[in-house]
Amino acid sequence: MARRAAGLTAAAVKAAKPGRYGDGNGLYLLVRPAGGKFWLFRYTPQGAKMREMGLGRAGYSDGEVPLADAREVAGQLIKQVRAGIDPLAQREAETKAKMAEDQRAVVEAITFRQVAGHYLSAHEKAWRNSKHRDQWANTLETYAHPHFGDLPVGAIETGHVLAALEPIWRVKPETAARVRGRIENVLDYGKSRGWRDGENPARWRGHLSFLLPARSKIAPVEHHPALPWSTTNAFLVKLRSQNGTAAQALEFTILTAARTGEVLGAKWDEIDLAKRIWTVPAGRMKARREHRVPLNSTAITVLTKLAAMRTVNSLDAFVFPGAALGRALSGMSMNMLLRRMDHGDITVHGFRSTFRDWASEATSFPREVAEAALAHTVGNAVEAAYRRGDLFEKRRLMMEAWATYSETPGGEGKVIPIGRAQQHV
Repeated sequence: MARRAAGLTAAAVKAAKPGRYGDGNGLYLLVRPAGGKFWLFRYTPQGAKMREMGLGRAGYSDGEVPLADAREVAGQLIKQVRAGIDPLAQREAETKAKMAEDQRAVVEAITFRQVAGHYLSAHEKAWRNSKHRDQWANTLETYAHPHFGDLPVGAIETGHVLAALEPIWRVKPETAARVRGRIENVLDYGKSRGWRDGENPARWRGHLSFLLPARSKIAPVEHHPALPWSTTNAFLVKLRSQNGTAAQALEFTILTAARTGEVLGAKWDEIDLAKRIWTVPAGRMKARREHRVPLNSTAITVLTKLAAMRTVNSLDAFVFPGAALGRALSGMSMNMLLRRMDHGDITVHGFRSTFRDWASEATSFPREVAEAALAHTVGNAVEAAYRRGDLFEKRRLMMEAWATYSETPGGEGKVIPIGRAQQHV
């Protein structure tokens, strides 16, 4: 039970000096040395130590609690204590409940569109370029947001996802598959942030796989149109009659079996002409791992000519610069060159298939060497765990053999064994 006190008056409250003054029923006036005055309620819960509960700043100005109001509150609190209720614990519980209620309101209000924005912001640095981010945002804006973009992310169910996917599943299967995966990622992100519960309605395996036909059933895999490997030499002869950086970039692409983006982004500080190595940083590789490319003699010739063309005042770091200083060659430049050469029926990426077909049909190099040359990831987890090297020296033999074959007129049908390829190094 609270101890008795002499009691306070309004005048005493105003004149009080630093210290603690009791009023009764557990109510105290605390005056701090700096001049602040505060009401405290002191009580002892059943079976516990004495506790103090703040009741606000004491005084008679706006925002302050006068003596009469403090007494009224203290009287209510002492009744709770006598009834076995801990007022401070109850207030803390009420505060937590209010915070939980506010949080629920936030969760119920946050929309799929907003969560998608958070996801994009969180992952944009992991993407290679702004184009990839724009593709993400644009596909969601076009296909997902019209159906459930403004719905609470926690309310999205399978029916909403199907409403977005079914109209394009058969007519745009590749786009639809990407949209599904992106919806799934956004919803998983929302769940991780505590904005939704339950299973992901956009997951494929064990869920949408029962409701939509597999992509392979409605859209067979389309391969990049490629040049037959037996005509590589004839094509290169024709290519070398073309002028410009695009022709040099395309020849280098063919000789290295590299991806277009890897070649266009190549910089001189990645090239070691003396050691005949091109080191592509992880940021430009599809597998996000650094890749060393052995440069064969013909690729070195291309680079040597380009190096000689660089002027003393050239500030361009790109091996294949574009029209504007500091910009790489356009991604469409090599495709446009193919059209001017009357080869619009093939693609730049298709030359990787040309190289792969040559390696399989015209050489005795092992499959894993050819896959490593193309910087393909190992599909088998066990094999990947045991393969620690990059087969670089074996790839050097293969790429030199590829250059030799590409320089040989009428090489159709000639199989290059490994032993003979070593003679060209």
